[in-house]
Amino acid sequence: MTEKDTDQQADYVEPNKAFERDTRYIETRITRDGADGFPVEAGRYRLVVAYACPWANRAIIVRRLLGLEDAISMGVCGPTHDKRSWTFDLDPGEVDPVLGIPRLQDAYFKRFPDYPKGITVPAIVDIPSGAVVTNDFPQITIDFSLEWTDFHRDGAPQLYPEDLRPEIDEVNAVVYKDVNNGVYRCGFAGSQESYEAAYDQLFSRLDWLSDRLANQRYLVGDTITEADVRLFTTLARFDAVYHGHFKCNREKLSEMPVLWAYARDLFQTPGFGDSTNFEQIKAHYYKVHRDVNPSGIVPKGPDLANWHTPHGRDALGGRPFGDGTPPVPLG
Repeated sequence: MTEKDTDQQADYVEPNKAFERDTRYIETRITRDGADGFPVEAGRYRLVVAYACPWANRAIIVRRLLGLEDAISMGVCGPTHDKRSWTFDLDPGEVDPVLGIPRLQDAYFKRFPDYPKGITVPAIVDIPSGAVVTNDFPQITIDFSLEWTDFHRDGAPQLYPEDLRPEIDEVNAVVYKDVNNGVYRCGFAGSQESYEAAYDQLFSRLDWLSDRLANQRYLVGDTITEADVRLFTTLARFDAVYHGHFKCNREKLSEMPVLWAYARDLFQTPGFGDSTNFEQIKAHYYKVHRDVNPSGIVPKGPDLANWHTPHGRDALGGRPFGDGTPPVPLG
């Protein structure tokens, strides 16, 4: 793993201001009809991710649940990066073996030479041209479910079923605002006032989720959906990062009985825990956010063995994969 120089790290906290995420993503889509110029085609595209990033982690999980591994290859960036770009530190020669580039920014600049915004993961790159297609992470996983159906594995679950879409969208919207992005609004707050407002909103929503999940196994319906994937990647990082590093410390996840059992249930489901890398998660947050953690020291804890303890959520019923089947275990 390549260490990035401290003076090459971006600043994430703007003094005296609340954190506001730039959500102006590249909205080009890969669709069956190729309306945006990029038709669904097996082997043409490369999903670039980092296991450290919760937004990218969603795409990793959905790709695996749907069995798209043979249709969409995956490049993995290292957990640390500098202010310029995510980099392919984990590959031989620190170059992606398919795209032939050391930095994800090269794919962005190939399409947009003056690209002014952040170089983010997940991103999908058109292999023939070497140019980025999209980094619109909420749409990427929806399109995996709806546009790539010809390449789903036998037994792939319905993660975005038509009859549940309005409720899934409603849940996703509040979870994104208050939880997925809420932890960042705590961690990157530039004032006490903005931090406390984000903190209160976060834990109010976690209490709401605990109530919702007390008597139902999954967030929407009786199977795993897109909503569960989106919540899981934040919960997985809660005790390891957000509780201390981002000051989300009213309670640990492991002290919230319903959400802790729910998170363990998903973690122990094929596709979730085997797509989660706690070491890379910790390395990213504690080494990259130097204005939050100037020393760059990565904590040894927490003990992760408890993720494998019984959760008891199956007593609530539900069928994780509906009429489908789990993905084949890795390795």
